[in-house]
Amino acid sequence: MTTARQPPAPYQTGAAVWRGCNLQDSRQWSWRWTAREIEELLAAAEPYCEASDAELTGLTPNDFPLPSIGPKLVALRRQLTHGRGFELVRGFPVDDLTGGQCQAVFAGIGSHLGGLRSQNEAGDLLGQVRNVGADATDPNVRIYQTNERQSFHTDSADVVGLLCLRTGATGGDSLLVSAATIYNEMLRTDKDLAAVLFQPIATDRRGEVPPGALPFFTIPVLTWYANALTVMYQRQYIQSAQRFADAPRLTKEVIEALDLFDEIANDPQLHLHMRLEVGDMQFVHNHSMLHDRTAFTDRPEAPRHLLRLWLSVPGDRALPPVFAQRFRSVVVGDRGGIVAG
Repeated sequence: MTTARQPPAPYQTGAAVWRGCNLQDSRQWSWRWTAREIEELLAAAEPYCEASDAELTGLTPNDFPLPSIGPKLVALRRQLTHGRGFELVRGFPVDDLTGGQCQAVFAGIGSHLGGLRSQNEAGDLLGQVRNVGADATDPNVRIYQTNERQSFHTDSADVVGLLCLRTGATGGDSLLVSAATIYNEMLRTDKDLAAVLFQPIATDRRGEVPPGALPFFTIPVLTWYANALTVMYQRQYIQSAQRFADAPRLTKEVIEALDLFDEIANDPQLHLHMRLEVGDMQFVHNHSMLHDRTAFTDRPEAPRHLLRLWLSVPGDRALPPVFAQRFRSVVVGDRGGIVAG
C-alpha cells in the first residue's frame, strides 16, 4: 500500500466491545422464564393463536398486555441497543404447546421490543428457519433455507429474534461476535484495510428487489455515524453481487479487507459459541453484532426448526442515509424489513 489512511471511527469502547472468551459463563447473558411469567404470556397470546401474519401487522404492547414481564422486556431492549447487544431467554415450554401458541407468544414478546418487519417478498412477519433443500450456490436462495454454515452476517432489521422449536441431530450451533471488537483488532492489525471497509460495497438482494431498485445495494461494511459504529455484512451475498455488471468490483484490496474481517470474526477467542435448545429465545442487535450458524444435519422425523422475528426498535441509534437502500427508511422505530415486489 502506498498511502496510509486513517479509518473514520475511533478505537471502540463500551459494553458492546467484548470477547467471547470472557463470556463463557452463560449466566452473564441469559435468564429463564418463571412459571408465572409463562402463564402471563399464554394468557396474552390467547386471542392471537390462530392469527395470520397480516393480522399480526402493527401488533403493539397495548394489544399484548404483559404487566409483570413488560418492564423486563424494556430492560432487554436497552441491553440490545445500548449494552452488550444480545441476550438469551430460556425455558419456554414449546413441547407442551401448539404451533399457534408458540407463534403468538413470540410475536407478542417481539411487539414489546419493537415493530414486526417483513422478512421476505411474501411479507412474512414470522420467519420459518429450516432447511428446505435449497441450493446455497443459487444466487436467488437465502442461506437460512439450507443446512449449510451461514458465515458471520447481519440481517436487515434493528434486532433479530429466534425461538428454537426443534434442534438438529448435529450442528446448527449459534455464533456471535462483536463488530466493535473486530474493528479494534483491525485497527491493531492493519489500519489501511480497516479504512477500506468504510467504502461502499455491493451486496446481492438475492432476487428480492423492491420496485425501482437495483438488484444489489451499496452499503459499507462499517459506517461511523452519530458517534456509533454500525455494521452491515453478508460475505456470500457480497460475492454473488459480482454477477451484476454494474456492481462495484471487488478489488484485491477490498478482498484482503474482507478476508481479514472474516479471519478476526472466526477467532475462537473473540466470538461466542452457544447451542440453542428447544424453548430458547435469542435476541441480537444487528447494528453492533454479527451472528452465524454452523452447518447441521436434520432428524428425518423432526427437522430443525426455528421461528424468526425482525424488529424495528424505538430508541435505537440513528442510521446513515445510505441504509435507506436496504431499510427503506432510516426513521428510528419504522425501518428495516424486505419490501414485497
